[in-house]
Amino acid sequence: MRDPYDVLGVSKTADEAEIKRAYRKLAKKLHPDANASDPKAQDRFAELNTAHEILSDKEKRGQFDRGEIDAEGKPRAPEFTGFGGGGPRRGPGGFSGFDGDTIFESFSFGPEGVRRGARGGGGGRGFEDVGDIFGFGRQRRSAGGGFAPQPGADMEITLPVSLEEAVEGASKRVGLPNGKQIDIKIAAGTREGHRMRLKGQGEPSPMGGPAGDAYVTISYAPHATFERDGDDLRQAVDVDLADAVLGAKVRVPTLSGAVDLAIPAWTSGGRTFRLRGKGLPTATGGHGDLLVRINLVLPKEKDAALEDLMRRLREAAA
Repeated sequence: MRDPYDVLGVSKTADEAEIKRAYRKLAKKLHPDANASDPKAQDRFAELNTAHEILSDKEKRGQFDRGEIDAEGKPRAPEFTGFGGGGPRRGPGGFSGFDGDTIFESFSFGPEGVRRGARGGGGGRGFEDVGDIFGFGRQRRSAGGGFAPQPGADMEITLPVSLEEAVEGASKRVGLPNGKQIDIKIAAGTREGHRMRLKGQGEPSPMGGPAGDAYVTISYAPHATFERDGDDLRQAVDVDLADAVLGAKVRVPTLSGAVDLAIPAWTSGGRTFRLRGKGLPTATGGHGDLLVRINLVLPKEKDAALEDLMRRLREAAA
C-alpha cells in the first residue's frame, strides 16, 4: 500500500484537523457508491480508510513515523544492522555483524526481557537487549526496556441495519465472537459500508498483552416495501380506477412516516411520481428520492355498470 500521507494528500506535519478535512473530502469522492462503474473503487476506498485509521490515531501515527509499522498498520520485521562503530564485520565463522573481540558474559531472563550481565571487551558494544537483535516476533519494547507482549488479533463484524435505522439513527446491540454484548449508536444518515473501530474489543492476546480491535461495518438489510436504486428508493402504490380517473390523495409510506401524494385526474397506470429527499443518505450529506409508481387496480367484485360503460366507450372509439 502507498504511504498514508500520500493517500490523504497531506504533509507529515499536518495536524489532526487537516487530516480529518482531507479524509472527508476524499471519502465523498472515492466512495464506491459514487463510482459504481469503477471496479477498483472499493480498493481505493479501503486504502483511504486504512491511511486515515493510521494517521488519525496518535499512537499508530507515531509508530508509522518511527518505522515500527507499515502502511497497512502491520509491525515491521526488525532489521539486523550489526554492531561496532565500523559497521558489520564478518567473524571467523562467517557470521557478519559482530566485532571479533566482543565478549558475552551473562544474561538474565526476567519480566523485563533478556538483559546482558556485563559488557563485552575489546571495544565492542555488546547487547543491551537481545530482543533488539532477534526481534522476538511482534513483541514491542516497553518503557522499562523490556518487551511488551504481542496484542490480540483484530476482528471484522458486519452489522445489518434497517433502512429506517440508517435514516433516523438507532442504538444496536452487537454480539462479539468472544461472547460479549455491546451497544453501538448508529447516527442518523449512516451510509452502507461505514466502518467503526471498537478499540480493545477484538481477540484477547495469547501472551497477556492488550486485546485487538473490533471493526464493525454497516450493511443495509433488505426491505419489504422499498427497492433500492442507488441512493433512491422505489415502490409501487395501488390506485383504483375511480381515483385514477377523477384524481385523489393517497397515503404513501416513507422511511420517516407516511405522507399524502396527490394523484391528478386521468393518471395512467405505470406513471411515476418523485418525492424528493425521501430516499437513502448520500455521500454529500443529503438524501436520495423516493420514486412512486402507480399501479392501477380494478374493483375486487365485478361491476355491471362499469362493464357497460367500458363497452360503450370501446364501441364509440371503434
